[in-house]
Amino acid sequence: MTKWTVDQSHSSVGFEVKHMMVSKVKGQFESYTADVEAADLTDLTTASISFKFDVASISTRSEDRDNHLRSADFFDVENNPTIDFVSTSIAKDGENFKVTGDLTIKDVTKSVTFDVEFGGKGTNPWGVAVYGFEAEAKINREEFGLTWNAALETGGVLVGKDIKIKVELELNPAA
Repeated sequence: MTKWTVDQSHSSVGFEVKHMMVSKVKGQFESYTADVEAADLTDLTTASISFKFDVASISTRSEDRDNHLRSADFFDVENNPTIDFVSTSIAKDGENFKVTGDLTIKDVTKSVTFDVEFGGKGTNPWGVAVYGFEAEAKINREEFGLTWNAALETGGVLVGKDIKIKVELELNPAA
């Protein structure tokens, strides 16, 4: 098995959620680590994947909202500093992959499946192999203890239940 590192300058871990039932708020985690091992990245079924997201690094381009998300109303960063994902199975799905694993948010662990698209393989100007992937999953935030909300006078709620998690990765062989 080969160890792979995430090129963080060409990767992102983001999310989106409905806001006021009419638009979406997008955000990302600025700080995260990943452990990826695989015999062959063109066949992810050989891989072992784990991620750790630093929740304090959350950014939605609104300092007040970010601080609220870090608070006990949502992630409770003081007691739950990371969100963790560890793959448990990986299956081929046509040209793509289904990566299933345990996602832990606020001490709640649930099985989540990411739809993963292999973007391709290249070689950077320094002769290093580069592999690209895009992954997406949808979770219900309330199932992970993220239940804060506010009713709107016009009906509906301030924050939607469904969260789309979007990961874009560029991987290189570990030095």
